[in-house]
Amino acid sequence: MSRNVFTALLAALIFSLVSCAGGTQENSEQTQTDQSVAEQNTPLGQASVQDNVSDANILQVAIGSTDHSTLVKAVQAAQIEHVLVNAGPLTVFAPVNAAFEALPEGALEDLLKPENKPTLAGILTGHAAPGSYDPAALRKESTKGRKIYMANGAYLEVTMQGDDVFVGGAKILGTVQTSNGIINVVDKVIIPKS
Repeated sequence: MSRNVFTALLAALIFSLVSCAGGTQENSEQTQTDQSVAEQNTPLGQASVQDNVSDANILQVAIGSTDHSTLVKAVQAAQIEHVLVNAGPLTVFAPVNAAFEALPEGALEDLLKPENKPTLAGILTGHAAPGSYDPAALRKESTKGRKIYMANGAYLEVTMQGDDVFVGGAKILGTVQTSNGIINVVDKVIIPKS
């Protein structure tokens, strides 16, 4: 093979390798751009992160609870999952399924409609308080006559009836510690007063 032919083949080979590498880089950059756009368009934010190593956060605990499937469905309909996965500390007063069933007939179905998403989000964020409020902390707030500030801007009264603690009229049935805060399981959906 002559030296000119060998040089021409080598040049063609190098050119094709450089072209392929450039195409791969462009494809990689396009894939990263597509992923960035997809992440921006998702309302889940941090809630879309998959993590099987860390302790469960409030959203993960709620998803794993059969007693809170209606709450999870409502949180997803309102697209506020990101609220429940923030670093916290956060306290969520989580109504059980029976609490949603006790709402007036058709109320839940109406709230779950896409056009009522802002109303539903307002009601649900009225069940979340910045800070850590286990039943002992809530008892202290009650004895001091304080109200708890909620994520929707409302203030809820804390009261006691015997050993039972009530927040906004909802009785605390149990408490679960999570990686980003506290879940106080409650027996009622807390509806804001108009």
